[in-house]
Amino acid sequence: MERTIMAEPGSSFGEVHFGAVDLGDVRRDERLPKLVNEMLRHPGGTLPQKLPRCADLDAFYRLCDAEDVTHEAVMQPHRERSLQYLQTTDHFVLAIHDATELDYTTHATLVDDLGQIGNGNQRGYLVQNTLVVDPELNLVVGLANQILHVRPKVKKGETQTQRRQRESRESLLWLKGTREVPGRREVVDVCDRGADTFEFLEHEMHSGRTFVIRSTYDRNILVGHSPEGEQRHLHEYARTLPELGTLELAVAQKTIVNKPKRKGKKTKTIRTKRLARLSISAGPVQVAAPTSKNGNHGNDALPVWIVRVWETNPPLGEKALEWLLLTNHPIPSVTEALQVKTWYEWRWTIE
Repeated sequence: MERTIMAEPGSSFGEVHFGAVDLGDVRRDERLPKLVNEMLRHPGGTLPQKLPRCADLDAFYRLCDAEDVTHEAVMQPHRERSLQYLQTTDHFVLAIHDATELDYTTHATLVDDLGQIGNGNQRGYLVQNTLVVDPELNLVVGLANQILHVRPKVKKGETQTQRRQRESRESLLWLKGTREVPGRREVVDVCDRGADTFEFLEHEMHSGRTFVIRSTYDRNILVGHSPEGEQRHLHEYARTLPELGTLELAVAQKTIVNKPKRKGKKTKTIRTKRLARLSISAGPVQVAAPTSKNGNHGNDALPVWIVRVWETNPPLGEKALEWLLLTNHPIPSVTEALQVKTWYEWRWTIE
């Protein structure tokens, strides 16, 4: 599905999203939107490829050298616009959360400012993004938050209590990413499995927002939303729920092919699309608090719904698709279950 980027008639992307920037100098404020528009013409490649005119490239380097041109200052007008969209929407809009890495291993001058990334041999930033997407209008609005995180060096022998109290632990990035996101039911936080911590689930339950989080852990639960519910395990119970309906979905298919005889890898992976026939089910559960606390949270169980989307007959050699989604969106029928499934599908936009 093709996504459109938020703009306004008669205005350029740079003017709309960065026209209100404050970089400590009027000339800088006027220059940044123009450079953004130039980069938009060449979104891939290196800086010289994005800015082929020497004057533009030199202007960009001068901006980067200015002390007032910080990541926060550059992002501020764009973020405020995205947050305002969330504040005023009259229908469900998604705040999609995910992390990526920026690799600056080869930049020797930054070595003291970076943290470990990748397999441990690279240096850079872990970047937590919150991307606002309007599924009803098929619109990418922009970033509501972007956190540059540096992984700290942790002393050996750190206890669970010390780790829980450490403000630099990565599990807190999910909470920090929602810090300024409005607490409105129309705002849907959409997260992958990394967000499945009880601390974040509890945070979301009290946020006032709707959420969809892909489940990682087969947690202890009570079936239903009453205190007398049967004790079960989440994933095991979800796989016993009756089918509510079926659907078809285009999903990625991985094909391994042999490469011509030469040095290096002898095979390569080709990803294409295939049409998967899926089933969907849902049911109310209460997620029990873990007895061993890795985060700061209470002890009360959280009443949520579990939505399962799964493939019953995948093609030979393909792993069956299965999503186990936790949500606070009430699911009285298959219509609401399909809505939650659709919201999660949009998560791929941030990839």
